Amino acid sequence: MKKRLLACALAAVFTLALLAGCSRKSESPGPEDAGQKEETGLTEVTLNEVAHSIFYAPMYAAVEEGYFAKEGIDLDLVCGFGADKTMTAVISGEADIGFMGSEASIYTYNEGATDYVVNFAQLTQRAGNFLVAREEMPDFRWEDLKGSVVLGGRKGGMPEMVFEYILKQNGIDPETDLEINQNIDFGSTAAAFAEGQGEFTVEFEPGATTLESEGKGYVVASLGEDSGYVPYTAFSAKKSFIDENPEIIQGFTNALQKGMDYVQTHSPEEIAEVIEPQFPETDLETITTIVTRYYDQDTWKSNLIFEESSFDLLQDILESAGELAMRAPYEDLVTTEFAARAAQ
Repeated sequence: MKKRLLACALAAVFTLALLAGCSRKSESPGPEDAGQKEETGLTEVTLNEVAHSIFYAPMYAAVEEGYFAKEGIDLDLVCGFGADKTMTAVISGEADIGFMGSEASIYTYNEGATDYVVNFAQLTQRAGNFLVAREEMPDFRWEDLKGSVVLGGRKGGMPEMVFEYILKQNGIDPETDLEINQNIDFGSTAAAFAEGQGEFTVEFEPGATTLESEGKGYVVASLGEDSGYVPYTAFSAKKSFIDENPEIIQGFTNALQKGMDYVQTHSPEEIAEVIEPQFPETDLETITTIVTRYYDQDTWKSNLIFEESSFDLLQDILESAGELAMRAPYEDLVTTEFAARAAQ
């Protein structure tokens, strides 16, 4: 019973961490503010994010420091809870801008969309998940996974594809050398691991830190470090929206760059403190621990330019996972003009 209660608590903590902060305005205006947009001159922009995570600290620094408002944007931040839902919101026009893994834009393009989604700013350059073991393993090597059971991610999802890419890079066959359990819902793997399932689990934050704080697991490897510089998440919008609203895209990118500058020039403790309002269900010490983990592995790009070499690596990973029948052209799916201008 004790184990089950802990598992439920872990699942609740993870869910609350994702829920907290979704559907937030950039400047947290009250309902009475709705009629003031004309007076302030701000343009409302709806951003649908794939998840609400400390992994995306530069964006929240931009929100909390008021950089979007300074660029004339009243940001409505909505949580999509999955790249498929975020992409649907962008394609349907429910959201102006989407924030998700850029593999979603490749899939949509290859399906024949005419008004396809274009990536205009890259935020993270490392994977954000970690390998957690039941015991401390200071000398961990990837070959230690052979013969083990690992709680992984859904087939075709970026976390799982990066994990399998790392395995293959280390001479491990994901199909025969170990068992990867992909039957557990995202957000529930930490709880399942706490209940005794698997010998290892691949966890995002706060799952990894929660398991460590409860003494139920230990981070033994960073998928972000071992997979190299992967364009894990990017901001995108429909080609028509970008063509019709270049000033909005530029202002949005300028604000993001200021948020990126903030995390590049401040300590993890300072970053944690500034983004704390975005995560009311998480204590400052935990936020600081997680920010430090991402900070130390060079998670965030110093600029937002989505380079062709990164796009090529992303497609290599998709091909390796058997999820890409045809490579998509970089020049169609990525524009760097806004990020380059913001970085000047």
